[in-house]
Amino acid sequence: MTEPAYPAARAVAPNVHAHFTRLVPAAPADDQQAALPSSAEIEAIIDAAFWASLRREEGYVPKISLALLSPAQAVHPIVFEQPLPLKPGALVRVAAAVERPGIHLGVWRGKDQLRVWGMTRWIPTFCFVLEVAAPGLLVIKHHRGEVGKFVNVAVLEGDQVKVVDEGTSQDPDCPGPVRSLLGIEAPGRAPGQVDVLVQLSASMRAHHRGGALLVVPAANTTWRESIVAPMVYGVNPPFVELADLIQREKAESASHEWQEDLRRSISAIAGLTAVDGATIINDHYELLGFGAKITRRRGRSTVERVLVTEPVEGSESVFVAPAQFGGTRHLSAAQFVHDQRDSIALVASQDGRFTIFKWSTGEGEVHAHRVEALLI
Repeated sequence: MTEPAYPAARAVAPNVHAHFTRLVPAAPADDQQAALPSSAEIEAIIDAAFWASLRREEGYVPKISLALLSPAQAVHPIVFEQPLPLKPGALVRVAAAVERPGIHLGVWRGKDQLRVWGMTRWIPTFCFVLEVAAPGLLVIKHHRGEVGKFVNVAVLEGDQVKVVDEGTSQDPDCPGPVRSLLGIEAPGRAPGQVDVLVQLSASMRAHHRGGALLVVPAANTTWRESIVAPMVYGVNPPFVELADLIQREKAESASHEWQEDLRRSISAIAGLTAVDGATIINDHYELLGFGAKITRRRGRSTVERVLVTEPVEGSESVFVAPAQFGGTRHLSAAQFVHDQRDSIALVASQDGRFTIFKWSTGEGEVHAHRVEALLI
């Protein structure tokens, strides 16, 4: 049977095409030029991937990444003797071979239609990529030309479509991790430098237990006035493995050993956030404690509302009471940032929602940035 058309594919295709039309000409001169996908090609890839995501192969949910490039553009690709049709059934059958991270099914133009020509690990900068993250959940993204770096363009979940709004990065109060997730280098960050907080955010979200991470200034200890003492799991002296790795990044970031050490360190600290309470690091990425209980700072008022935004087109900024926005973690994080205005708080929910709290000097309020659409 031929599946019916997926309406969201046609609805989002022109927006995605416009996004890549702006990006592709800006690719680095020394990089191989990525293909500019047409609206019709975007629609066809989304449609096939969506219906494939709803199928099962031997009981398993397919996880597939599709990249639009020719075999000639890939490096050491696996090329099928007979290309596969871009159809849900064909994608599901080959899904087990490409479910590990970093492997893409290559899609290219045949005589009359798109076909799957094989598999590749390397793709050009700004190459169109569609990832099947879960049944009915698709993410359109592109590569940034750095190891492990992708930027989300749009997220489709059933009939819900979220197109990322890059204009969010123009807000002077936009947190560094949000800028990085939008593909914009944060002020003071060297091009290509690892954004540790983005890596920690992704790892926190991945363990599905929920958690809170407080990032406090290394220059002072006033943050302790907002933490119940004694801190049961205080770390003294601070754990500096992650900080040391970042210091070595410029010299060693290209090495596989350094990348593996960074991944393990990120995973270890993100794992601590699953413990009840908040994990605390400073802005040098030194671990100060975990399982910390947040309290209102003496002399400060109770936070009454937070400004909530999401970096997707069509979303509106709204003020809500912290208790209506989330649970205890969100309320505590909002109070902490309200009292410690030179700190930020990252909060993961068990359902996958992710929020970055930062004090907005322009609004004079706590600003809650919803960023799960950028982290999927």
